[in-house]
Amino acid sequence: MTTLSLEGQTVALDKDGYLVDLSDWSEPVAEALARESGLSLTAAHWEILHALRAFYAEFQLSPANRPLIKYIALQLGPEKGNSLHLNQLFNGTPAKLAAKLAGLPKPTNCL
Repeated sequence: MTTLSLEGQTVALDKDGYLVDLSDWSEPVAEALARESGLSLTAAHWEILHALRAFYAEFQLSPANRPLIKYIALQLGPEKGNSLHLNQLFNGTPAKLAAKLAGLPKPTNCL
C-alpha cells in the first residue's frame, strides 16, 4: 500500500493507486492523483469526474468503458459521451483513470 501526502493529510492508496477509503476523496486529492498520472484537470475532466461519481452513487460500481461512454452520452450529450473524447481526456484509459481520479474503486472488468 502506498500513500498520497496532501496538505497535511495522508491518503492511503492500494497497489494500483486507487483510494483505499473512498471517503478520503476531495477535489485536491483528485488533482494530486491527476498530477501523478501526468494530467492537469480542466473543466472537461471535472464534468466527467462528477458524472462518474453520480454514476457510482446510483449504481454502487465503477463502470467499464462501454457503460461509462453510454452514461456520459446520456448525461452530457453524445459529443462528450464518445470514446474519442474520453480517451483524449484520460490518456487512452478512461474507465480506469477516470475512476481513480473520481475516488472510485477500479472497474472490476478492467485489467
